[in-house]
Amino acid sequence: MKILAAQINPTIGDLDGNTRKIIDVIKEAKSKKVDIVLFPELTICGYAPEDLVLHNSFIDGMQQRLEQIIRASSGIAVVVGLVRRNLFSGEKDLFNSVAVIDNGTLLGFQDKWLLPTYDVFNERRYFEPGQDTRVWALAGKRVGIIICEDIWQHAGYVDLTNYPRDPVQELEKYHPDILLNASASPYQFQKPDVRIKVCQKASKTLKCPVVLCCQVGANDQIIFDGYSIYVDKNQNLCKLGKACEEDLMYIDTEAGSCNVPFEYDVLGDLYKALVLGVRDYFHKQEFTKACLGLSGGIDSALVACIAKDALGAENVLGISMPSQFTSEQSKEDAKNLATNLGIDFIELPIERTFESMKKTLNPYFEGKEEDVTEENMQARIRSVFIMAFSNKHGYIVLSSGNKSETAMGYCTLYGDMSGGLGVIGDVVKTRVYDLCRWYNKKHKKDVIPSTVIEKAPSAELRPDQKDLDSLPDYQIVDHVLEGYVEDYLRVDNIAEKYKIPIETVLNLVRKIHQAEYKRRQGAPVLRVSKKSFGIGRQYPIVQKWM
Repeated sequence: MKILAAQINPTIGDLDGNTRKIIDVIKEAKSKKVDIVLFPELTICGYAPEDLVLHNSFIDGMQQRLEQIIRASSGIAVVVGLVRRNLFSGEKDLFNSVAVIDNGTLLGFQDKWLLPTYDVFNERRYFEPGQDTRVWALAGKRVGIIICEDIWQHAGYVDLTNYPRDPVQELEKYHPDILLNASASPYQFQKPDVRIKVCQKASKTLKCPVVLCCQVGANDQIIFDGYSIYVDKNQNLCKLGKACEEDLMYIDTEAGSCNVPFEYDVLGDLYKALVLGVRDYFHKQEFTKACLGLSGGIDSALVACIAKDALGAENVLGISMPSQFTSEQSKEDAKNLATNLGIDFIELPIERTFESMKKTLNPYFEGKEEDVTEENMQARIRSVFIMAFSNKHGYIVLSSGNKSETAMGYCTLYGDMSGGLGVIGDVVKTRVYDLCRWYNKKHKKDVIPSTVIEKAPSAELRPDQKDLDSLPDYQIVDHVLEGYVEDYLRVDNIAEKYKIPIETVLNLVRKIHQAEYKRRQGAPVLRVSKKSFGIGRQYPIVQKWM
């Protein structure tokens, strides 16, 4: 049997554009004598459509496009994801389904059983769980079909819920010849190898090959990295889709034994995911140009590299906004980085504006020492300047704050937190350094000046300021973030695991909670870790627990 796993990049709500992609793939598959085309989860509408599915016209639109796809499917079998109405009794009015089509005829629907409602997922808000299990007669084979989460619990990789049923296990009695999984599995640092293990576990139980077709592309804050998978009945990895790009993965189940080694560049995948996140955020909204503040520091350097690779150097503007506290080295580093990347660059000193603001406020601040107030004023002046470029010239502002700083509140609300997209807001500081070194190594030269990587991090908002004046070493901060935010460990467990004094851990955890109100008002953040400060994390601003 010949199968095409169509790893495509749909846009949420673009029913016409997504349907054109689907039909184009079907035509291509027919020319290659394919038996079955498998598309990702919710292909027609894109994942995740969120409250768009509450509009009847949106659901009607999907049904109309499904009719087009059915007409285009003569001579081939197609499995394609969509939202459909629940015509039976139940709590919710909708199903997350795949339509199963054979030779221009709709055979029926397979509904998703397990509806994740944790982290970035909120499917029980909209969908009724599926109930029926069966195999489908396609291309002379008994084909089992499940959707994304339906395959994960069986492998033991769902740790935030305990579903009462296991779709893989319930398929076992039907003895399928092959299992197809239509998926929209988000990118997460160091996750691709886990998906392979999930497929191998299902293959072992069902004693048949497994094909997982994953969506690729970014929608808002969520990035899908592709890496569609085919494992044979002996759990050997036979095919792997490309990372972070569309791919048509052709599979011949009769091709004999196979064993493809899986090796991937962890940092390279992370960088690709961030580039994809920026590119799709812009292109899917028909934006082209980005600007960012280039401070001469490591965070804005990394964001500039990502922006250049995502949008093209001609579409990126770096703006240096030095004050009297900005070192000559930082000014030089910002300019050299822009030259190395080939992006546009301007310098707008803020000293006169800053002094003018201080003079205006002086009568009201008389007798008070300069403190964080004046530091924040500088950050907010820079925000005014850069947002003016956004309004006047149509740039989208990229925020350069990293996860470690935003966790600690080491950022200025309405200042450096301003922007249309937080590019590295889910990347901890130590990994920012890793990515910058990786970037230079990949390009075999110091695109990011070595002085940027080597100098001590500083906001440069007062004389001789260093981040370490206010925070512990970033290695300590990042350990606490991993333990507390991502793994929900107790404070004493974190202290013991990482050999950090418990008072230090407590102080950092307090800072995390105290900064919640800032993060709530920041730019949307590209999610690349197990737990982002953007989508998927919900904590009260007003609370007395910590």
